Order: sequence, then C-alpha cells, then structure tokens
Amino acid sequence: MNRIWDEAFKELGLSPAHAYLLRLVLASPGISHKAIASELKLEKSTITRFVDSLQEKGLVQRSKLGAEDNREQRVFPTDKAKSMKEALEATCDALYRRMCGNLGEAEMKALVARLRKTARLLS
Repeated sequence: MNRIWDEAFKELGLSPAHAYLLRLVLASPGISHKAIASELKLEKSTITRFVDSLQEKGLVQRSKLGAEDNREQRVFPTDKAKSMKEALEATCDALYRRMCGNLGEAEMKALVARLRKTARLLS
C-alpha cells in the first residue's frame, strides 16, 4: 500500500503524509498545529516538520494565534496550494477507487474500520 500511495502523490511532489496534511489545511484554513496533530494522530513535533516542509514548497503559511501567545500558530494554504486542490482530491479519489477495486468496497471499509479501532485501542 505504501508503494502505491508514494507513487500516486509523487506526481504532485508530495509524500502521502504531506498530502493528507495539506488536504486538512485546505479543508480547514487557519487550523492549529495542535488540531492537525490530533486529527492525524501524530506528535506536534512531527507536524511542525511537515508544516516546515510544506512551507518551504510554498504550499502553506503560518500566522500566530495571538499577540500574547507565540507558541501556537495557525496554518493557512497559499494560492499555490489552492490551485493544487483539485488534483490532490482527484488523486485521493483515484487511490480510494483503486483500493476498493483491489480489495472490494466492503473489505476496504472493514479494513479502515479495523485500523481506526486499532489506533484507538493503542492510544
């Protein structure tokens, strides 16, 4: 699965993890690092590295949460990221269809449910 996902997102110049973070930022402009970490089930330090990478590519920008709190920042998509949104969503949709085609839709949904349950049990 990793190879398939890596190949698909490589066309967009992203890793799967970066692509999903970018999708989240596009869906929720101004999202905090903490909210991203919670949604993606990753450590804040990992999110910081991912956001740094996306910022270097010109896909996101940061803004401080408030004048009194320099620790928490909001993440916004750039115009470049917004112009990629359609291609990003099409890639995700194609991957989902491919997985459903290979596994069957019922098995794909069951796999996702099992993975989510496992993640909950381990956290």
